[in-house]
Amino acid sequence: MTRIDIVLYEGFDELDAVGPYEVFSNAAKRGADLEPRLVTVDGRDRVTASHGLRVEADGTLPGPDAPDRPDVVVVPGGGWSDRSEAGAWTEAEKGEVPEAVAAHHAVGATVASVCTGGMLLATAGLTDDRPAVTHASALSDLRASGAEVVDARVVDDGDLLSAGGVTSGIDLALHLVEREAGARIAEDVATALEYERRGVVAS
Repeated sequence: MTRIDIVLYEGFDELDAVGPYEVFSNAAKRGADLEPRLVTVDGRDRVTASHGLRVEADGTLPGPDAPDRPDVVVVPGGGWSDRSEAGAWTEAEKGEVPEAVAAHHAVGATVASVCTGGMLLATAGLTDDRPAVTHASALSDLRASGAEVVDARVVDDGDLLSAGGVTSGIDLALHLVEREAGARIAEDVATALEYERRGVVAS
């Protein structure tokens, strides 16, 4: 079983998290051995996203030594480029999400980001000297952080994956499904969602 925890925080972009969650859930229904969950780092059970959607989390991100720790951690973006009071910028300043993600990466978890969630990985130091991408509005910030910015919709660097703007999270999730469960299930999910996979996957 591959546990996939999608980390929610106040001000995350709805589609950054819900798009991948729907892809992973559809893949699980089609036989992929995946278990997606929506989690928070601070233990709150309800989060308000950037457009006002209130989302109830499935639980709290386990500690990196917990038996139910995730195999994959997905970090959405939102609220970085406009320095929103709630969002990725604020979470980077607080440090709790980057620290938690870095701790899981240190014990072997694959870490993936959608949109400006990539800046939370950069804050954690995970993209230093590694290929990555983020939303177009934050590419200069990502480059300045020490990442090797790649012109691609999805970047797969093994234990570190990143995707560009908002809808690219669906492509990231389909790529992960293909990586974990094979091309047939990934294509079946894309067909069920009536989603045309697009853009470059760089590795």
